[in-house]
Amino acid sequence: MPYSDLPQRALSVLHTSRYLFNNFGFHNVGIDRIIDSAKIPKATFYNYFHSKERLIKMSLTFQKDGLKQEVISIIYAQKDLSVTEKLRKVYFLHADLNGLYHLLFKAIFEIAKTHSEAYQIVIDYRNWLINEIYKLLLTTNTNASKQDAHMFLFVIDGAMVQLLDSNSVDDRERLLDYFLAQTG
Repeated sequence: MPYSDLPQRALSVLHTSRYLFNNFGFHNVGIDRIIDSAKIPKATFYNYFHSKERLIKMSLTFQKDGLKQEVISIIYAQKDLSVTEKLRKVYFLHADLNGLYHLLFKAIFEIAKTHSEAYQIVIDYRNWLINEIYKLLLTTNTNASKQDAHMFLFVIDGAMVQLLDSNSVDDRERLLDYFLAQTG
């Protein structure tokens, strides 16, 4: 079901749960906390989502779809940007604790063993992103490899780890510059 077809109350629960999962983690947020925060009856929750697993899948799909739209816009619609500028925009879209990628990144560590179907949404997105970055790199460098695209995603992940470490300095720009210098 497209998100635009969801009733307002279901969308409210979806947004509430995404906020809670982002801030407190998938394992620390239970259905009771979600329904209390969303101010809905438990029966309404189960009517819309059936289970926490389904809610997690919907939350991740919502984030993934938003990210895909943004990446497609940057790579294909913003024709006036150079490849380097597009990579920068894609990078900072992802390397942002307040951005759409944060929940998917968190899912990598928290749900792989407990919610395998939801985890697969994250894996599918990461593979899609790697392919898009690879195609982008090939537009200016015929020697670009799929490993370069994998490395770009690893740089994003490294930036996210740094951002999550309260003792770390925000070094996102330097990480990206290093990657760009290596792939020249």
